[in-house]
Amino acid sequence: MGRPRFWDPAGERHGGMPTYPWRMAPPDLLTRRQLRALGLRPGGQPVAAQLLWRSRLTTDPRPAYLYRLALAKPVRPMTPGRLRALAAANLARRTCPTCGADAGYVLPAHLGTCLPCADGQQLAA
Repeated sequence: MGRPRFWDPAGERHGGMPTYPWRMAPPDLLTRRQLRALGLRPGGQPVAAQLLWRSRLTTDPRPAYLYRLALAKPVRPMTPGRLRALAAANLARRTCPTCGADAGYVLPAHLGTCLPCADGQQLAA
């Protein structure tokens, strides 16, 4: 068995970017989600490497960018102002533009209205 398809730690085949196959990156390189799970963020550092894998959804390889754990910074704490802004944004996503009611769920983007209003529009058509 040969080496995996996307094994290129020197970056010779992928434009100078060190590249690893799925689940084969060194432990000191993490994705944004992995950093976030540890309470960290990239903190402005450049992308150190990438993961590539084939997906059934597309013919092109899919990338995931990797950041150095040693250079990661702690996540900024949530301030009261940011909490208010987040609550207002979520309320806007739940408010139906047709009836103006808070639907209690994020409105489906393909409908653009709450489900009762969307059903009413379909019945009227």
